[in-house]
Amino acid sequence: MIVFNDITLQDKTTITSFTMNSYRRNCDLSFSNLCSWRFIYNTKFAIVDNFLVFKFRADNKLAYMMPVGQGDLKKVLLDLEEDARQEGEPFCMLGTCSGVRTELENIMPGRFTFTADRNYADYIYLRSDLATLKGKKFQSKRNHINKFKKEYSYQYRPITPDSIQECIDLEAKWCKMNDCDKQNDGTGNERQAIIYALQHFEEIGLTGGMLYVEDRIVAFTFGMPINKETFGVHVEKADTSIDGAYTMINYEFANHIPEQFTYVNREEDLGIEGLRKAKLSYQPTILLDKYVACLEPD
Repeated sequence: MIVFNDITLQDKTTITSFTMNSYRRNCDLSFSNLCSWRFIYNTKFAIVDNFLVFKFRADNKLAYMMPVGQGDLKKVLLDLEEDARQEGEPFCMLGTCSGVRTELENIMPGRFTFTADRNYADYIYLRSDLATLKGKKFQSKRNHINKFKKEYSYQYRPITPDSIQECIDLEAKWCKMNDCDKQNDGTGNERQAIIYALQHFEEIGLTGGMLYVEDRIVAFTFGMPINKETFGVHVEKADTSIDGAYTMINYEFANHIPEQFTYVNREEDLGIEGLRKAKLSYQPTILLDKYVACLEPD
């Protein structure tokens, strides 16, 4: 029997010792996401035979993530299958990306069914693209940046403990403008996750930036590494009355992400039309498909 434990801030070192050394770039493996969203998914973890495993509930259904680690993966998968059987539910893994799908098909051929959901595909970009906006494909982005610089007297500052409240206040303003507490698209839950992350910013290990126009905060963003080559940007909020604020905070933050990170994962669009259009406009290098992988009974 696998003993699963609640994720706490004290588990960061244990969890990231696996995720940071993994080749997988999906945003689900960011410690910030695992920790900040656990109130929705009741996410728990365990270490099984040198693999990190996660168990949670999505839409009130039991789900797991693909184990992270090295060793006898098939044995760990069968252990998780038994755990699901004891729960009286099917064994399904969410967020199973393309490379992992191939791995599963090689280990247990014909045993899994895979269902893709475009709404949960991750948008992954070259950090250098976002930081330089070079080339014809980014002409409109450069125009936005130049217009913003001409129109506004602005400053970019890193998020520090004494500026957290300003971010919380801007998020509340954004939420009010977008009626997020009345929406059914998850923005109310997102607000709770954002506030938790901001209130535990340093403990989680987040890095962030703020954009000021004439000493008033108009945008903020934050994230953290997913693995050694991929940085995850989890949140980006801006005052939409300031034209170009989103473009500018994205550009500035990309220029402050350490150069050791080749890729930037800006997460999913959740099927929100405006968000999809915005994320596609930055020309992702990889659109990382993710599948629900369910094990068929013998």
